[in-house]
Parts: sequence; C-alpha cells; structure tokens
Amino acid sequence: MQQVFEYPMTYPGWWLDYYYFFTWTLSMLFLATGWGIFFRYGKFSYGIDLGCLWKSLLLLLMTTIALGGPNYYNTRFLAEHGQEGDRVVLAEDSMIYVFRDGSSKSFRADDIAAIYQEEITFNPPPRVFIVAETGSVRDSVFVTANFPRYDDILNGVSALSGVRIDRP
Repeated sequence: MQQVFEYPMTYPGWWLDYYYFFTWTLSMLFLATGWGIFFRYGKFSYGIDLGCLWKSLLLLLMTTIALGGPNYYNTRFLAEHGQEGDRVVLAEDSMIYVFRDGSSKSFRADDIAAIYQEEITFNPPPRVFIVAETGSVRDSVFVTANFPRYDDILNGVSALSGVRIDRP
C-alpha cells in the first residue's frame, strides 16, 4: 500500500521557479536609480568634498539595500516555500521523493541509514534529513515542518526502515 504526502502550493509554480530573477532585477533597478541620482546631482572634483558625503552615503545605503534585500528575501522564501509541490511516496520497500520539476530520488528501505533533525536552524522551519547509504555512496533528502502530516511521514519512514528518528 502506497502512502502519498504532498506539500501544498501557496504560490504559482512560475513564481516558485523564478522568484529570484524578479527580486534581483528589482534590486538592480533600485541601485541604478541611486547611481542615476548620484550622477545627476553629484559634484565631481578631485579632492575631499564634504558636499558629496551625503551622496556617497546614499550610494552606500542603496547598495546595501540592493544586495541585502534580495538575499534576505530569497533565503527566507526558499526556506519557507522551496519544497512546495514536492511529494513523498512511501511504498512497501522504498521511499520516493518527487521534486516539483518531476525529478525524483528513490531510497530502498534497507539503504536508509539515518533520520535526524539539524541541530541549529538558521532559517525556519527546521529540516529533518533522511540519509541513505548504498555502498560508499551517501545521499539525502529533507522534509520540513511545512509538510502536512509531517510526523506521519517521519514515523512512516522510520517504520519502513527500522531507523530511529534523532531530534535535538
């Protein structure tokens, strides 16, 4: 008997696949506006000009926002919504993780070596890794608390493989 678990999709698929293009484009337009203001109202002279200090600070501030804003948004968005549309299928003797783009990873129950939660989480929600070893090859996938019936998945994988779930 197969059990299928799926992340809900709260955003359209095109946004989940290409959000970083939009955020970086908007931030570079913001930075270009700052440079435009600087070149329009800047006083260019060779020497120390305190009248240009506020323009330099404006450029520094706009560069910080233009680079830091998308980094913050993209990192947080990926942590919270990066797995939307993914599925986990628990079959009789294997676990299959199907990504949103259609690719998949399959682990046989005998190959699953560890199920553990990361000890320190920098971006919520915490991840629980499912690690499989086949000979010298080691591969893993992770699930997060955003998964509906999150504990059912972990308990199902644990029962399937006989490996205990390690949580800090």
